[in-house]
Amino acid sequence: MARKCDLTHKQANNAYAISHSHRRTKKLQGANLQEKRVWWPQGKRWVKLRLSTKAIKTLERNGLAAMAKEAGIDLSKY
Repeated sequence: MARKCDLTHKQANNAYAISHSHRRTKKLQGANLQEKRVWWPQGKRWVKLRLSTKAIKTLERNGLAAMAKEAGIDLSKY
């Protein structure tokens, strides 16, 4: 499974780690992903998703069905 948010599709970012002497080495900034069980009212069951913390905050405001429709995912497969 890819390290990607199921709803917002956030993933890792390439960046540089810069030392005191300004030597630059590549590093990977991963998204803050959490495994979360979310209640799906239309399906009347729990759905286990891998979400970024930003997506969890947005999910509380917009609702699961609206975010899944916008992301184009079918919750019955989760």
